[in-house]
Amino acid sequence: MAKYLAQLIVAGTQVVAKAFARAIRQEIEASQQAATRMGSSAKTRSERMANQKLGLSLDEAKQILNIKDLTKEEVEEKFQALLKANEKTSLYLQSKIVRAKERIDHEFSESQQQSKSQAESKT
Repeated sequence: MAKYLAQLIVAGTQVVAKAFARAIRQEIEASQQAATRMGSSAKTRSERMANQKLGLSLDEAKQILNIKDLTKEEVEEKFQALLKANEKTSLYLQSKIVRAKERIDHEFSESQQQSKSQAESKT
């Protein structure tokens, strides 16, 4: 009886150990793939921080406002049109529109700061 109990315990332990090893391998592969995606993306650290802070990427903000090229006039025009169109309907849509404009405005301010710092470094 003890012999069978010992064999059962050993077999159960082997099954659990194999499953645990397989899960660890999958987790390592997933983390390596995630690291590759983060490393290969062209995003800078400041872009990732802005995305995290504002909750939207620049591409998402451009899609929400239906903008191809970033010009202040076009952004303001689309923002006002969408805000007016959704004025009486959905607070959720309005908040998404406002967040998209904030994200694009943040991008404008970042590009202005970069151009100022480049101009200062040249002089």
